Amino acid sequence: MTLVIRRYRWSDLDAIYALHQVCLAQVGIVPGDGVYYDDDFPRIHQVYLGCGGEFLVGESGGRLVAMGGLRPVGGDAVEVCRLRVHPDYQRRGFGATMLEALEERAIMLGFTRLRGDTTVGQDAALALYERQGWTELSRQQVGDHIVIYGEKSLAPVMAP
Repeated sequence: MTLVIRRYRWSDLDAIYALHQVCLAQVGIVPGDGVYYDDDFPRIHQVYLGCGGEFLVGESGGRLVAMGGLRPVGGDAVEVCRLRVHPDYQRRGFGATMLEALEERAIMLGFTRLRGDTTVGQDAALALYERQGWTELSRQQVGDHIVIYGEKSLAPVMAP
């Protein structure tokens, strides 16, 4: 199975919100725990696309199974947000494929640093970030979770 990545469109909203809920429930993150939030979903265009960022979705077999966004956070940095792969489609390289697509897009948009976070216990996400060259910056207790903040420097694309 392959992952076909494309830009988010309004008709994807219900599917990405459902994907978000399934993925967070899988790792024990629930509404009200201080880590879970979802107020950006009805505002994808404003929060990600309209301010110089990006939001991508991935489809496999006609089903939306992955997503990820880029949210500018100031200067040359952009935050990777909402990186999710449906549990039924994990361990196929889809997370790495989506993260690589987001990195390429960040470079095209002129960013030189990626930032992001995950929580202790999300072993697959932590391993993915490590494989992709991310560096841990800090850890913070948020509710019952320990949030790990990381960063990666991006090399600009050289013209041929």
